[in-house]
Amino acid sequence: MERVPVLDEPLKNLLGAATAKVMAEQLDLRTVGDLLHHYPRRYAERGELTALADLPLDEHVTVVAQVADARVLTFNKGGRGKGQRLEVTITDGSGRMQLVFFGRAVHFHQKELLPGRRGMFAGKVGVFNRKLQLTHPEYKLLDAESSDETVKAFAGELLPIYPACKQLESWTIEQSVAIALDSLAATGWAGLADPLPPALREGRDLTGLPEALQKVHRPRTKADIEDARRRLKWDEAFVLQVALARRRYADTQLPAVARRPTPDGLLDAFDAKLPFTLTDGQQKVSREIFDDLATEHPMHRLLQGEVGSGKTMVALRAMLAVVDAGGQAAMLAPTEVLAQQHHRSITEMMGELAEGGMLGGAEHGTKVVLLTGSMGTAGRRQALLDLVTGEAGLVIGTHALIEDKVQFHDLGLVVVDEQHRFGVEQRDALRGKGKQPPHLLVMTATPIPRTVAMTVFGDLETSVLDQLPAGRSPIASHVVPAADKPHFLTRAWERVREEVEKGHQAYVVCPRIGDDEDEKKKRKASPEDEAEKRPPLAVLEVAEKLRAGPLAGLRIEVLHGRMHPDDKDDVMRRFAAGEVDVLVATTVIEVGVNVPNATAMVIMDADRFGVSQLHQLRGRVGRGSAPGLCLLVTEMPEAAPARQRLAAVASTLDGFELSRIDLEQRREGDVLGQAQSGVRSSLRMLTVIDDEEVIAAAREEATAVVLADPDLTDHPELRTALDALLDKEREEYLEKG
Repeated sequence: MERVPVLDEPLKNLLGAATAKVMAEQLDLRTVGDLLHHYPRRYAERGELTALADLPLDEHVTVVAQVADARVLTFNKGGRGKGQRLEVTITDGSGRMQLVFFGRAVHFHQKELLPGRRGMFAGKVGVFNRKLQLTHPEYKLLDAESSDETVKAFAGELLPIYPACKQLESWTIEQSVAIALDSLAATGWAGLADPLPPALREGRDLTGLPEALQKVHRPRTKADIEDARRRLKWDEAFVLQVALARRRYADTQLPAVARRPTPDGLLDAFDAKLPFTLTDGQQKVSREIFDDLATEHPMHRLLQGEVGSGKTMVALRAMLAVVDAGGQAAMLAPTEVLAQQHHRSITEMMGELAEGGMLGGAEHGTKVVLLTGSMGTAGRRQALLDLVTGEAGLVIGTHALIEDKVQFHDLGLVVVDEQHRFGVEQRDALRGKGKQPPHLLVMTATPIPRTVAMTVFGDLETSVLDQLPAGRSPIASHVVPAADKPHFLTRAWERVREEVEKGHQAYVVCPRIGDDEDEKKKRKASPEDEAEKRPPLAVLEVAEKLRAGPLAGLRIEVLHGRMHPDDKDDVMRRFAAGEVDVLVATTVIEVGVNVPNATAMVIMDADRFGVSQLHQLRGRVGRGSAPGLCLLVTEMPEAAPARQRLAAVASTLDGFELSRIDLEQRREGDVLGQAQSGVRSSLRMLTVIDDEEVIAAAREEATAVVLADPDLTDHPELRTALDALLDKEREEYLEKG
C-alpha cells in the first residue's frame, strides 16, 4: 500500500482524537501539513530580566524570583456559580508582586508553585487593587544548579504566538507543532515533498523546506524568521502561479471560433456615427481585444479602468465585431437597473443600427434585446425567440441570461460587467451556452493593483484603461464631520441647492432603504453600530427630512433595489432627462449610471461603505463638463479608523492608490475565491500588496516550468503540492474562472 505523504498524515494519528477534533472544528487544521503551515502570527520576546522594583506597566517582562506564598481564593462569578483563583506572591529581594491563575489551571499550578521554589516568570505587567501582577504567566522553575546561561537563554528566547481561539490557546498549538516537528525530524524528514524545483531553489538562494519550517516555528534569532518567511512566501506564490499558468496553457489548447469583423460592416458603420474620437487608451485596448478575438482559442481578458474611462464603449465595439463575424454577444450586468441602463445607452449610441430587421432599421443593423427576471411574459418570449433564431445579435441582461430556457443561435462573446458581483458558477453557466467556448471579456471599474491582477485574475490577460475621455471634469471630495461640526452639514445642503440653482442635479446616497422589509431584517450590528446605537440612515427617512427641511421646494425622488423595475426605470429616465433635481438612492446607482448633468453627491454615513465602493459612487458625478463635488458625511470621531479611511478617499482620485489602501485594510481574503465560501485563506505568509516582487518573479518561473512540462511529469513534488492547494472546490473555481 502506498504510504500517505507526511504532510497529509491526519492530525489524530499524531496528537490524539480529542485535540485533532478541536483543531479541525475551530481552526480547520486537519493534517500535519495544515498544522505546520499554521504559522506564528508574531513573536514575543521574553525581554530583558527585570527587577521587581522597577517593572514597567503593560510590557512583557521576565523576572527571576522566589515564591513567598500561595493561596487559593473562592469568588462569585456573577450569577454563574463560584470560581477559584490562585494568588502567588513572588519576591526577588528588591520588591514583591502577584501571579494570578484562574479556572482549571489553579490546582496544577498550586502543586508546582510551592513557597521557597525559585523560577523565571514571563508575562505582561498589569495592575489590580493597586498591586502589580502577572495573569497566567509562563514560567520555568529553576533547580539549584541552574546557571546564569540558562536564565539568559530563557529570557532571550523568541516565543511564537499563534492565531488561536478560545478552545485552543497559542501554547497548546505550539506544543502540537513541536510534536509534529520532532516526529518528522526523527524520520530525517523522509517523504516530505518540496514543491520548489532544485534549480529554482538554488538560483534564488532559498532555504530547504525542513529548515524553513524549523526556523519559522522555532527561531533562535530574528534572522531565522526572515530566512524562513522568504522561503515560505515563495512556496505559496510559486504553487499558486503554477496553477494559474496551467490554466492559461489549457485555455490556449481549447477550440474557439475566430471572430474577425467584416470590412464595411456593423462596426465600421458604428464608428462612422461616433460624434467623438476614441482615446489612445481605448484604441490600444480595442486592438488587444480584436487580436484575441481573431485567434482560434477563447479570449480570456480582464478590462479594468477607472470609473468613466470608457470601458462600455470598448466592450460594445468588441460585441459589434463579433456580430459582424456572424456570432452573438451577451453582456451580463449585476443588477436590473444597470442592465436597463446599459440597454438604453447602447441602443441610443447605435441608433438605427440597433433596429436590424425593423422598419427604418439600418442595412447592417442588428437587434439589441434586454432580458431580465422581471420582464412580462410576452416580452420575455419574444426576447428568447430572437436569441435562438439569431435575430438578436446583442443581448444585455442580468442572471436571467443564465437560466436553462435561454438558448443562443451562436454565442461568440460574453462580456461580464463588474465581475466581482458574479459567482464563478454564474459566469461558467453563461459560457456553457456556446456551441464552442465563447470568448470572454471581464470588466471592472474597481482598479486592481498589478499583483492582485496577477493572482486573483492570473488566468486572464489584463488590459488597463487609465485615461479619462476628453471633457471629463475633476471631482472635489471633502469629509463632513456631522457630529463634531453640525454647521458643515448645513453648508453641505446649501451646496446642493447652489448646484441645482445652476441647472445641475445631485445624488444623496444612504446605506439602507428604510421600508417595512428593512425593519423586519435583524441587522447584525458591527462594533461601530454598537458605539452609535442607531441604525444606518435610510433612503425613505432622509428623503422625507430633505423635502420638509433643507431641500424643500426641490424635485426629490427616491431609488432603491426593492422598487418595481418599471418604477426604477421611470425614476432613472426622469433623472437622466433633468426632470428630477435630487435623487436619494441606495448603492443601486454605484455602477454604470451615467447622468452628465449630475454634479454633486452627498454620501450619508459614508463610514458604512468600503473604500472601493465610495470611489465607485463618487464616479457618478463630474461626468460632464462641469466640475463634480462629493461630500462624505460621517458621525465618526476624528481618531476612528473609519475617519482615516474617508480622509484617504477625499485625498486622491487615483483608484489604484485607493485599492491598495482598501486591500491593506481588508487583507486579501483567499485569492482562489475561497472567500466566496467563507473558508480560511490559502495565503498564510504571502501578502499580495507587500510581496509584489516575489509574485512577479514566481509568475515568470511558473510560466517557464509549465511551458516546458505542462503535465509536470518531471516535477512530482510540485504536482503533490498543487493537488494539496487545489482541492476539489478550488480546482472547480479555476476551471470556471
